[in-house]
Amino acid sequence: MIKRIWLGMALAIAVFGQTVAPPAVPNLDRPALEVYFRHLLMWPASVEVTLANPTPSPMPGYYQMKVKGSLGPSSQEVLFYVSADSQTVIRGEILDVKKNPFQAEIDLLKTDNQPFLGTPGGAVTIVEFADFQCPYCKVEAGVVRNQLMAAFPNDLQLFYMDYPLASIHPFARGAAVLGRCIYSQNNSSFWSFHDWIFEHQSEITPENLKDKVLDFAKGDKNLDLGKVSACAVAPEPRAEVDRSMAIGDSLHLDSTPTFFINGRRLVGSIALENLKMVVEHEIAYAKSAKKAAADCCSVQLAIPGMTPPSAAGPGMAAPTAKTGDSK
Repeated sequence: MIKRIWLGMALAIAVFGQTVAPPAVPNLDRPALEVYFRHLLMWPASVEVTLANPTPSPMPGYYQMKVKGSLGPSSQEVLFYVSADSQTVIRGEILDVKKNPFQAEIDLLKTDNQPFLGTPGGAVTIVEFADFQCPYCKVEAGVVRNQLMAAFPNDLQLFYMDYPLASIHPFARGAAVLGRCIYSQNNSSFWSFHDWIFEHQSEITPENLKDKVLDFAKGDKNLDLGKVSACAVAPEPRAEVDRSMAIGDSLHLDSTPTFFINGRRLVGSIALENLKMVVEHEIAYAKSAKKAAADCCSVQLAIPGMTPPSAAGPGMAAPTAKTGDSK
């Protein structure tokens, strides 16, 4: 399981104006590029490498190319920018400084109708993709659900997204479906289920999953046991799990847990202090961005008969007028 935090950017290039494409479709040296990419990414001969057709990029003279490595059911996709003569390769992201650097991820994170905790409209939104059979998710669930949320009681909102890795966790998808059934009746009951299933993770098998979850549901006065049982075989919760997984796939997830904190991707088991550092950074950024927006859109006007700001005495201030966004 990957244990790392992406707190930096490999590359940030501010590009202004419209996308500019090279003048013609390049005749890239694909064999040479494949050899180069295999060496760079440490992909052995057993990994099948696919170089997608190049498409125009925002950088003049370069094309963007997706390079995919596949080994059985597993795959990894990396985006490169390749010069038309195949002699220069740039790996990273092209960013517009006028936009949030994580806007592409934020646009893909559809959190409607997902289990929710925290303060609506809080400065920091955490979206967690997890698997109820994943041992790392179990550890991280306690850190995020309890310690991190308690550390920032007024600033965080947390959304849970299903991403069961069924190929290695045989009861994970079934647990996700039952979780959706419980959530459809009561959001608070879902979080009780969330805590319960991680606590009893080692006791659950594909064969006893439903019975154990129904036993859990018996103790929750907010749940109708008959509805939970009927929902377990209905198509609707499966469609919801599929939708959550499709969102994860669009974000190229390859492990759980994966978090997006205001769009910033964090993967694997992350210490509480590191999570708090990221949250504090996002809170500070939100305040500074709000102040900058306010400063940019307010100007002092000299109005006949009014004391100018520089000469205003105690308790006096010149009037202000709002203008449009400055460029």
